[in-house]
Amino acid sequence: MISAGDFRNGVTIEIEGNIYQIIEFQHVKPGKGAAFVRTKLKNIISGGVVEKTFRPTEKCPQAHIDRKDMQYLYTDSGLFYFMDNETYDQVALDQETVGDSLKFVKENEMCKVCSHNGKVFSVEAPLFVELTITDTEPGIKGDTATGATKPATVETGATVMVPLFVNQDDVIKIDTRTGEYLSRV
Repeated sequence: MISAGDFRNGVTIEIEGNIYQIIEFQHVKPGKGAAFVRTKLKNIISGGVVEKTFRPTEKCPQAHIDRKDMQYLYTDSGLFYFMDNETYDQVALDQETVGDSLKFVKENEMCKVCSHNGKVFSVEAPLFVELTITDTEPGIKGDTATGATKPATVETGATVMVPLFVNQDDVIKIDTRTGEYLSRV
């Protein structure tokens, strides 16, 4: 159990059967009346954000989230297969659980599989990946001062906006959280 007075950003708590992560919290002491804690909570399963206030003495059960490194193996019939490299156990997850988190992840890459009480609720891709461009318009020499971009398709099938000087078969580095081009490798 964790009291509302001990809330910190990133702490996960369980309220009414749902698991929430604290995004923001603020201790408020009004001039008149009792103090309270104003929080912004993100439901880690649905992704919805709610605002809730607590009395500082209120207690909530703290939720333990397991983040396990697993290798993404392949996709077959709408299921995504992951393997634990320590026990070699395989787990199959559906599209709803995975979402679009594997948009920039190649087969055999390591990912973090997040679960609560043995139930998997999401997959976290590595923060940065290096992918080869399979299709884009040819680069234009000397047209780099404008900061213009063009669409490029990478080997996983995702589309990324890249600078004009990037060509087909170039290897680029991508931030998987935002889907932005970072650099050529």
